[in-house]
Amino acid sequence: MINLAVRYAVSLIFIIQMYLAMAVLALYYTPLSLFGRIWAIRGIHTYCAWVRWSAAWMLGLYSEVRGDIPTGEVLVCAKHQSFLDILLIVGTLPRPRFVMKAELKWAPILGYFALRIGCIPVDRGKKSKAVQQMIDGVRAAADWPGQLIIYPQGTRVAPGANKPYKIGPGILYDGLGQPCIPAATNVGVFWPRHAILRKPGLAVVEFLPPIPPGRPIREFMTELEEVIESASNRLMREAGFDVDAPG
Repeated sequence: MINLAVRYAVSLIFIIQMYLAMAVLALYYTPLSLFGRIWAIRGIHTYCAWVRWSAAWMLGLYSEVRGDIPTGEVLVCAKHQSFLDILLIVGTLPRPRFVMKAELKWAPILGYFALRIGCIPVDRGKKSKAVQQMIDGVRAAADWPGQLIIYPQGTRVAPGANKPYKIGPGILYDGLGQPCIPAATNVGVFWPRHAILRKPGLAVVEFLPPIPPGRPIREFMTELEEVIESASNRLMREAGFDVDAPG
């Protein structure tokens, strides 16, 4: 019980310092970002590196990015389990931008930097409107090519939970004509969605082989779900999580 209480206390201290670091870095990088989008990206990369480093020495939670890191203009479709997988992906890609829920644009610090690097806010409650917002956002960002990240399930999904894949990635894949890079993860095993406790271990995001452009949408969506889910299950088993246990 004492050890568990200590782990909770250290996790809470980690979370507090994580948001303090965000505020401090925002004070430095926000004025610089007004002179160029690249400064916003540098600020985000610095913050992601800080969180990864502090998680390692404070919590024993190490992190690793596997696979070939995409650097060109691609669509990244990623499994989403917690805030940590966002940090691993954004901190690794040279020019990342997200399809994100519209409410996040009002979040302090996060909202400003997300919009500054070209993230695309969409209204998830209105499907037809969300699709048009995605298309318009991609067109508006054509002068800043990079890696567009979307979560096929639309939200964070706990390890072992099932949630259907949405059609948005298929529409973007079909409309953009770009390769799709699937990304798997096991971070939710160590960094839960709605809990304070962070667990030690090795959190992984893995970029998988690309799906070339030109597939029919239905075929693409079937392949995307199969490769992401199977790779994520493999990573979670590697982390000691029983993916076959009842939810």
